[in-house]
Amino acid sequence: MAEDYRSRIGRLIRDSRQHRGWTQSQLADALGSSQSAVNRIEHGQQNLSLEMIARIGEALDKEIVSLAPTGPSHLRVTGGQQLSGSIDVKSSKNASVALLCASLLNKGRTVLRGIARIEEVNRIIEVLESIGIRTRWLGDRRDLEITPPERLDLDSMDVEAARRTRSVIMFLGPLLHREESFKLPYAGGCNLGTRTVEPHMSALRPFGLELKATGGYYHAERDQVTSPTRPIVLIERGDTVTENALMAAARNDGVTVIRNASPNYMVQDLCFFLTRLGVKIEGIGTTTLTVHGKADIDCDVDYSPSEDPIEAMSLLSAAIVTSSEITVRRAPIEFLEIELALLEEMGLDYDRSAEYVAANGKTRLVDLTVRPSMLRPPRDKIHPMPFPGLNIDNLPFFALIAATAHGQTMIHDWVYENRAIYLTELTKLGAGVTLLDPHRVLVEGPTRWSGTEVICPPALRPAVVVLLAMLAARGTSVLRNVYVINRGYEDLAARLSVLGARIEAFRDI
Repeated sequence: MAEDYRSRIGRLIRDSRQHRGWTQSQLADALGSSQSAVNRIEHGQQNLSLEMIARIGEALDKEIVSLAPTGPSHLRVTGGQQLSGSIDVKSSKNASVALLCASLLNKGRTVLRGIARIEEVNRIIEVLESIGIRTRWLGDRRDLEITPPERLDLDSMDVEAARRTRSVIMFLGPLLHREESFKLPYAGGCNLGTRTVEPHMSALRPFGLELKATGGYYHAERDQVTSPTRPIVLIERGDTVTENALMAAARNDGVTVIRNASPNYMVQDLCFFLTRLGVKIEGIGTTTLTVHGKADIDCDVDYSPSEDPIEAMSLLSAAIVTSSEITVRRAPIEFLEIELALLEEMGLDYDRSAEYVAANGKTRLVDLTVRPSMLRPPRDKIHPMPFPGLNIDNLPFFALIAATAHGQTMIHDWVYENRAIYLTELTKLGAGVTLLDPHRVLVEGPTRWSGTEVICPPALRPAVVVLLAMLAARGTSVLRNVYVINRGYEDLAARLSVLGARIEAFRDI
């Protein structure tokens, strides 16, 4: 009987692996095991613990055996290991979700190459499929084909999936050209404090869109004859606000000027994609965008979003906190130059390769090799600024880096009301982090990291900061309920393991 169950579970694992397009060796790498062990498992010749089955399911993004309702996933980290080797930066999370939303503009077939396989993307795909859009993973399941129906079925929208992501707010710009009235669930996502939709409403009102928020939904109505008569000045230079305005302008039959626009990486990727749809955009990479829209977009388009500068910064931080030599390949240098300049001031020893071009044909990439360095605090506080300043999403990693430096560093997170509070979780691992107010922390280094158990902060970047600190902490640490990390990173634990980190995923069963 036991052998029969092993064989059946082995076949399930084999089918799930093949469905994902992986070889046995790729699954072995994700598990930190060997190809021969995976082969034995798939042929029912290996005893399996419930924890190992859970780990395999986590790696394959597939629940292999269900004994009870699926509980949260956790990570167990054995720290104090030096890392080594090379790692490629994955495609941009924020660009991927923007492009998925922008596919709503196109009546033709859209193929997005190498998009991020993360929970945030999964939620948007679930929402798209629920309203009638057909999606299909191609080839090695890295490329997504999107085929729209003649008419969207917005009444059937997967509300639960929509509420689990803030990105659904970017449906406003595309949908206002397809529907006279519609509703969207309140957006969810990271817990970063109050983030008003007023900048979106202000940006879209010139296109005739009016929003009312009642009963857990944004109720939208559009006056079809209204279009911008003068430049749109965004009251907030936000990324998603700019993207919403861009998508609204893309199908506006005329010329739309958007001022105080974000020129950040995901906005540039969206601009490059829209030009593939035949929309002419002047000023890409600046704060003034001039969009020559098309009332009707119906074409087959193929596009590859660029690599993620925030993931690149995460990997650089992993090298710094563990005093390791790592090469981070395919880093989008245009969106990391301020961060690298600051790290140079702090004493980081690193090299960069010659520049080369990303698959989108536009974004400049380099390979960065980081070496163990004796860091000192910067001369001034560290704070974010709109691009081309230090990226707001990279700021938390400087709290981690400052904890390895010799001296005091002030981190000023002026954008979010309460994200700085989550950085104090580093104190549980031995760091000297003092909360001065909801926006500022004082970090005292260097840190003698020690392992402990921490519940994952509800904000993506602070959660990853805690995980990376655990890589440096002596002993064993546990990071509980890591769904928020899976929202923004693809197989991060498994990929760090390839560099020598000792991380295993598990569930409470």
